[in-house]
This record gives sequence, structure tokens and C-alpha cells, in this order.
Amino acid sequence: MIFLLVFGLASLGLAAYLIGEVATLPARQREGSLRRAATYGHRRRPASGHGQEGFRERAVEPMKMSLAHAVLKLSPRMTVDKVSRRLMGAGVGRAFSPTSFLASKAVFAICGFLGGTFLGGVAGKGSLGILLALFFLFIGFMLPDLFISFKARGRREEIRSELPDALDLLAVSVEAGLGFDAAIAKLTEHMEGPLIDEFALTLGEMRIGETRQHALEKMVQRVQAPELASFVRAIIQADQLGISLGRILRVQATDTRNKRQAAAEERAMKAPIKMLFPTALFIFPSMFLIILGPAFLNFKGIFF
Repeated sequence: MIFLLVFGLASLGLAAYLIGEVATLPARQREGSLRRAATYGHRRRPASGHGQEGFRERAVEPMKMSLAHAVLKLSPRMTVDKVSRRLMGAGVGRAFSPTSFLASKAVFAICGFLGGTFLGGVAGKGSLGILLALFFLFIGFMLPDLFISFKARGRREEIRSELPDALDLLAVSVEAGLGFDAAIAKLTEHMEGPLIDEFALTLGEMRIGETRQHALEKMVQRVQAPELASFVRAIIQADQLGISLGRILRVQATDTRNKRQAAAEERAMKAPIKMLFPTALFIFPSMFLIILGPAFLNFKGIFF
């Protein structure tokens, strides 16, 4: 009982710490930027005495780095660049760094191992405890990956639904005489959403010296949407062959809108099949009970 209480308090404290870290991350980043801007050009004074750094810099950050390195050693195929691309594709690249994500995998794995060990100890069987500990360790290790995968899938669907309207605005802007970069800037001013965030990031990369082709290809790698990849290929070919961007954008907008309509029709046709199982499981038994219940009682009264 005492072990259960200690484990529950530790889990509650860890959850509160993680929630606090996520909630205060934008404010801390803004404060750090303002501090760097205020001290730009001044010589940094050496720290005098001990205790100048906070608890986060002295304990939390080194522990986070150690856990991240341990996860990378356990998963040789996983690299910091791949993790960073996954986080950017899920739209949480600014809230979570690759180090924080890798450390969270280790923390959830440790919590799962402790929880499985505790359940096995309660059950009183050593072999069952080992199996539960390994099972919950694996679940805890994979839980952040599942969260990022679901987040990226939902964001990808939002980007697919926003793409036709964004391409229409790009086509209008290009046909009005704006260049492609200026059309993207106009798009970021008048629309919002995950797709607009990706265009804004791509525009920023082009402004700091990236070529248009490289910046667009990096956007496709982050999003992994076929419609967006087709649009980027068309833009790159138009640049290489000298084709009018306005016409290409019109064709791409029409094509993506037709694909969106076809996807909506496909979901509508799948809906009756998906509704069959909950209907048969929850509605039919109630209907049978209401309709056949009185008849069964009358039938029982006649014979008994």
C-alpha cells in the first residue's frame, strides 16, 4: 500500500512537471530572446561563486541529455535529425525539442516498467511480474511515438483540406503580377492553419538563402502528403521549363479540389459499414428487448 502511494505521488509530480514545462515553454523562449537582445554586444561577466545556475540547468538538463543519449543507443536507426523532422511534421517542433522527446520516451518506459513490476508484485507471481514489466516498458517507450504519429496524421489531413483554397489564392496573386515568394507572403497574411505555417517556414528558409527548390522539397519531407508533393513537383518543373506559374497553380488547385471531393465521397460511402457494428452491438439488443420482451412475458404466462 505504501509503495502504491509513493508511486502515485511520483507519477503525479512527474505529470505536473511535464505539464508545467510545456505550458511555460513559449514564455521562457520569449524571455530568453529578450534577454539575449538586451545583452547583445556586452561582454558576459564570469559567474562569481556557486549556485548561479538554476536547478533546471544544474540537474534537469544533464539528466535529459543522458536519457536522450541512452534512447539513441538503444535505437541505432533513430537520429536527432529524423526526430526533428517528425516533430516538425506533427506541428510540435517548437514545443518539444528532439532531446525532450527522446527523454520523454525513456521516462515513460521507466514508469511503465515500475508500474508493471508493481502489478506483478500485487499478483504475487514472479514470471507474471516480469512479463508485465516488459510489456508496460515497451508500451511506455512507444507511447510518445504513437502520439506524434496521430498528431502528424491529423495535421496532414488538415493540410490536405486547406491546400485547394491556398492554391486558389496563390494563383490569383501570381496572375495579378506578384512573384511566387510575394504570393506566399500574401498567403501567410490572409490565411491561417498548419499549411500556412509550413508555407511561412518555407518562405523564411528562402529569405535566409535557401533555394526555392530545396526549401519546397524540405516542406514535402516534413508533411509527407501526396497532394503537396505533386504541387511542389509542378512548381519545380515550371521553374525549370519556364512555364507560367499562374496556369500551373490553377491546374493544381482544380486537381486537389477534385481529390478532396473524391476523398469525402469515399468517407461517405464507408460510413454505413462503420455504423453497422455499433448499431448491431448497442441498438439491436435494446430494440429486441423492447419489442420481444412483452411477448415473451405473455408467452411465459400462458405456459407457466
